[in-house]
Amino acid sequence: MNENPKSPKDEPSSEPEDILLWSEDEAPEAEVLDTPEMEYAVLYKQAQDNYLRNLAEFDNFRKRTTKEMAARYEDGIRAAAEKLLPIVDNFERAMSASENKEDNFYQGIAMIARQFETVLEGLGIIPIGEGVGSVFDHNIHHAVAHIEDEAHGQNVVTEVLQRGYMHRDKVLRPSMVKVAN
Repeated sequence: MNENPKSPKDEPSSEPEDILLWSEDEAPEAEVLDTPEMEYAVLYKQAQDNYLRNLAEFDNFRKRTTKEMAARYEDGIRAAAEKLLPIVDNFERAMSASENKEDNFYQGIAMIARQFETVLEGLGIIPIGEGVGSVFDHNIHHAVAHIEDEAHGQNVVTEVLQRGYMHRDKVLRPSMVKVAN
């Protein structure tokens, strides 16, 4: 009673060899499908089209999901950095208010500020380098004061009141600046 089940090689092919598959334009009308072989060919072509369509949809879904996850990660970094930037500003204020640059307290504050900047740079957050003497750019600067000074040219940044920061190609916070003329 030990029967061997048929292997797939023993079974006849489920796809007829002599049937041609048609494109959608050449597919026979429903009334013409009088033989089972022709009906099978049309159903096979439809199943194949559905399979390829579902495969493409899944691939698009996978790519879209990967892109959305990366965007959420970048948005999370930006949101966290925006909350940390005031702390970096306070360290800078503390360092500029210190009278003795050789004091241990000042040195400790400076070390913490450098460590913060190193961590931010590791996350892709860098200070905006356009500072004093550069031409005002509304994309990276926020003018909070305007002065008349013949020593400077038209729309030239004369003072940076608060550093701005960028994450990759997006401005997290524009630099607050004074602009001349």
